[in-house]
Amino acid sequence: MSIVGVAVGVMALIIALALMTGVQGELRDRIVGSTAHIYVYKAGDGFQDVAAELEKLKIPGVIGAAPAVMGMGLMQSAAYEGAPAQIKGIDPALEPLVTDIRSALVAGSLEALAARPEGALDGVILGVDLARTLAVGVGGEVTLVTPRAIITPTRIMPTLRSFEVVGIVRFGFYETDTSAALMTMETAARVLGHTGPNMMQLRLADLDQASATRDQLQRSLDPSYTVQDWTELNGALYAALQLEKLAISLTIGLIVLVAALNIVASLVLLVMEKSRDIAILRTMGAPARAIRLVFMLQGLTIGVIGTGLGTVLGLAVCNFADRYELITLPSDVYQITYLPFRVQVMDVVTVVFAVLVVCLAATIYPSRQAARLDPAEALRHQ
Repeated sequence: MSIVGVAVGVMALIIALALMTGVQGELRDRIVGSTAHIYVYKAGDGFQDVAAELEKLKIPGVIGAAPAVMGMGLMQSAAYEGAPAQIKGIDPALEPLVTDIRSALVAGSLEALAARPEGALDGVILGVDLARTLAVGVGGEVTLVTPRAIITPTRIMPTLRSFEVVGIVRFGFYETDTSAALMTMETAARVLGHTGPNMMQLRLADLDQASATRDQLQRSLDPSYTVQDWTELNGALYAALQLEKLAISLTIGLIVLVAALNIVASLVLLVMEKSRDIAILRTMGAPARAIRLVFMLQGLTIGVIGTGLGTVLGLAVCNFADRYELITLPSDVYQITYLPFRVQVMDVVTVVFAVLVVCLAATIYPSRQAARLDPAEALRHQ
């Protein structure tokens, strides 16, 4: 039963750590797949000389840069009166360098944005959930309403512009899939009333160097520039996930402590049961150290077998649950569609090492009691 207790504790810890690591990794992949790693903004009229600005931002570690125009609007169709849309004007040639838009396309093409036939409506690429809400597909027509007003002699009217849907994207990130409306940068600038791009997007070779690269850029650029990275924009989410991972690990770690108490109890009972044998060994000349080592090895054996069994079971459960996506989630609440399990080698090594240390510590008291047993007292009533 002590072995089973240790195995259950180890299995639960490995599964919990793999679950929290998987959620963090999946959210990160979805976020950085639909957005850039670093954003650069400029006060005033924004970026006028795009080529010069892009060249200025190409520092070591940056593998892609693209301008963009961002704004908000309301998208309408014949089947739906209006849904909020996040308008993003992009350069179709440069955007794949900073986001995963090309692999995210499920219908249509990116090239159709720029290559419009003469007399045709401007093109727009919609997020998959936004397209589903509007009940449109590739070739359908939508109308964009923006806050930029048109003043007439009789009233103030919002700006209305019709578009043809030329593509649908699925990034797997709920906020993007339900609101994304991508169009050419020139079209977005006209619709939103901008003279050019209002931000620059950067992609890094090493995602984990985003904060360092952000600081480097902020120091090298003049004060009119503002630099933000993906960790800064999503800091609250990741801090909450990190805290939750720690809390779950500590809570489930109590199972290992209960298993360690089982080892203590079983060894104490074993010492009481084998007191006659211990006394005979001591009278035959066995040193206290040898008696102590016997019980420590027995407790460590329980820990090793239980840890090995729990590790194998934990890894098997994680692999099975992740491969077959056993635990599904509503994407509008949790941003992801299922609970992923990602096992990190260091997490497994840490769990195995910690459990073995706890199991070894649990043998100290019973083994000391066995070594200090008085042979005369143990054999008095035999």
